[in-house]
Amino acid sequence: MRELAARTSTLDNGVRVVTVAMPHHHSVALGVWIGAGTRDERPHEAGLAHFLEHMTFKGTRRRDARQIAEEIEDVGGSLDAHTSREYTAYYARVLPEDVPLALDLVVDLVRHAALDPEELVREREVVLQEIAEVMDAADEWVFELAQEAAFPDQGLGWPILGRRETVAAFDPATTRAFLQRHYTAAHLVVSAAGPVEHARFLEEVAGLLGDLPAGAPAEREAPRWRGGEVRDARELDQLHLVLAVQGVGLTHEGHFAQHLFTNILGGGMASRLFQEVRERRGLAYSVFSFAHVYRDTALVGAYAASDPVRAGELARVMAEEIARLAREGPTEAELARAIRQAEASLLMGLESCSAVADDSARQQLYFGRRLTLGEILERLRRVTAADVQAVGARLLACPPVVAAVGPDHTLPAFDELARRLTAPTSD
Repeated sequence: MRELAARTSTLDNGVRVVTVAMPHHHSVALGVWIGAGTRDERPHEAGLAHFLEHMTFKGTRRRDARQIAEEIEDVGGSLDAHTSREYTAYYARVLPEDVPLALDLVVDLVRHAALDPEELVREREVVLQEIAEVMDAADEWVFELAQEAAFPDQGLGWPILGRRETVAAFDPATTRAFLQRHYTAAHLVVSAAGPVEHARFLEEVAGLLGDLPAGAPAEREAPRWRGGEVRDARELDQLHLVLAVQGVGLTHEGHFAQHLFTNILGGGMASRLFQEVRERRGLAYSVFSFAHVYRDTALVGAYAASDPVRAGELARVMAEEIARLAREGPTEAELARAIRQAEASLLMGLESCSAVADDSARQQLYFGRRLTLGEILERLRRVTAADVQAVGARLLACPPVVAAVGPDHTLPAFDELARRLTAPTSD
């Protein structure tokens, strides 16, 4: 096992810079990660973090949208961004000699967005169409409903894209206020991975971001889990179903056991859900588990889509498989398989400089440092079946979430599914 050569520095204003040397790669991935997302929005700002990400690409004080696209593509590079509930990322991938250009482009987006009023009006319409597209996609919309049922009336529960009424009201002043509040040095991590020299990259970052105002650390309210049921009984050929429970966050000691629990439940073809739901009963083509994990909480559960006639059987089986694993824990063979899958996924991810740059930045945001490969593998390997069972018991200690999109006439009542997620299995 070979550790990656990671180095971290902090500018005087608080901007953190992390590089990971991958000298045998032919490209460099780099970007700016900002510790601000949907969770940091105020009620009238729902969707604003994502909207601001869109607006930065519409032009800066130095470049219009066409120049941004042409400059990165002239050197064969790529430039993109995404927004999550806890951070926003702007990133590029280029050949090593074009790192200064790519870094200048990314920082230009982050620091100097023009936020032109006419462009803003047009982009509002684009995002409204994006919202409509997600609402039409039942397999996406059901997850938005589950998130809102779990965390109502708070940023963690709002759709990343926002709501129609909030997006329609965005204006330059509101957008710029969010930028000035969150796009500050205290919230920024600049990350690069590939054949990159730390000292030189640090000097370039300092020249572009060294005078950025420090700002104040983010103050986030504690998550408030409620749980419950939400149904969108539209006419479709399938019922799309999510059953979820509250999990532990990234900084919790049970995070690794929770990751293995999720994998054993529905992480592959050998998982319990795949074998029981698809192979044994033929209830669904698509079935899997998931864990949407945040700093201090998580939404953990399972998704499947089924013929509405058999949706009741599907829901009961899913609930019972979650509860059975939580009550009984995994077999030794299941645990060994899940650990090996996690190890392989981690090591294979190190082959991508983009994945390494992203992972390094997120670890800085969440842990204040990059965890070593050896540390992560050691923590994975020491998870026991009892640890997985213990985190499972914790998962069942709160009201669950049931979210459904499609014909729901055979779907059991919420109270029945909630009982099945806590009580011994019964038919």
